[in-house]
Amino acid sequence: MSLPVTPPAIPFFIARTTPDGQQCDAWPEQPLLTSLEQGGIDWPSSCRNGTCRTCIGQLIEGQVRYTIDWPGLTPEEHASGCVLPCVAHPLSDVVLEMSVL
Repeated sequence: MSLPVTPPAIPFFIARTTPDGQQCDAWPEQPLLTSLEQGGIDWPSSCRNGTCRTCIGQLIEGQVRYTIDWPGLTPEEHASGCVLPCVAHPLSDVVLEMSVL
């Protein structure tokens, strides 16, 4: 008699916002913005394709990958940890701070 095979758990990460400390599940297969919204976190957004920069934030901790070759960030912004949650997918737990433009 064989035991039933249990599918592996889908891995997810935790996204936390600072300074308010809100947090939600952050799924690697969807943009951070979607996870934030599903988790009830109010984050500014508009275009959802990496060009308008409405959702720009600062990645305080963690790592992300982008679904487009180059999101709407300058090289300096990218190097300083700016992130566009609408096209950024988590690779780890993340801490985000909303940017004020």
